[in-house]
Amino acid sequence: MTALSVNINKIAVLRNSRGHVLPDPVTAARVAIEAGCHGITVHPRPDQRHIRADDVPRVAALVASLKGTADSDRPASAPAGSNAKLEFNIEGNPFAPARGSYPGFVELVRAARPEQATLVPDGDAQLTSDHGFDLARDGERLRPLIRELKAIGCRVSLFVDAGAEEVERAAELGADRIEIYTEPYAQAFGAGDASRALADCVRTAERARAAGLGVNAGHDLDQRNLGPLVRAIPFLAEVSIGHALIGEALYDGLAPTVRRYLAILSEANGGGR
Repeated sequence: MTALSVNINKIAVLRNSRGHVLPDPVTAARVAIEAGCHGITVHPRPDQRHIRADDVPRVAALVASLKGTADSDRPASAPAGSNAKLEFNIEGNPFAPARGSYPGFVELVRAARPEQATLVPDGDAQLTSDHGFDLARDGERLRPLIRELKAIGCRVSLFVDAGAEEVERAAELGADRIEIYTEPYAQAFGAGDASRALADCVRTAERARAAGLGVNAGHDLDQRNLGPLVRAIPFLAEVSIGHALIGEALYDGLAPTVRRYLAILSEANGGGR
């Protein structure tokens, strides 16, 4: 089944707006995990506009403490065995230098030792991630960083555009997976005609798979557009969802919203085969 990793950045945005400690992203992560999600994603930036560097070890400790929790110790509403492969995913720009209390992406990963490090080419001027790596241009800068992250013990995923040229180069650089940037697909879906954007995602996923890479996806996925994407890419390993999920949770509650996403994934994967 395609794994659901819940991105908790938006919880930190709300906390930071008051400059206090609530709502606590770690508590939100716990609720999402107890509802059955397969992982937690954070994306700390050097300007620390949402998840901060000091949040990262707290989330890492929570995930480590709950990994493999026995079904008898978990809420009855959570899917059986859903914590068995619980993962922590840290996203970020590997090229961003350390500054202030931000120690740099590689150092954050070294301290937290997440199961996955997702490399994203975002800068301070970007409101959110809005494009993937140009592997022809950025490849040689990425190569030693990928090697360093894998030596720490992380799976490494590279954020790429649907339809990206030379997507196979991610494998040659040493990455384990790609994450397809899905905002163009989500926008096209919302406009009523996602066929071309979905085809771009499928083609990129198939090329990556043929090169021996795992395939993740994320950005602007929601309860409406997630199912069609997963049905079109049945080998999709993971989706990382934050903005829409947290927004929907404001109305419906965090745990029920997580469970709805899990149900969509199960149905799209053919009932969890």
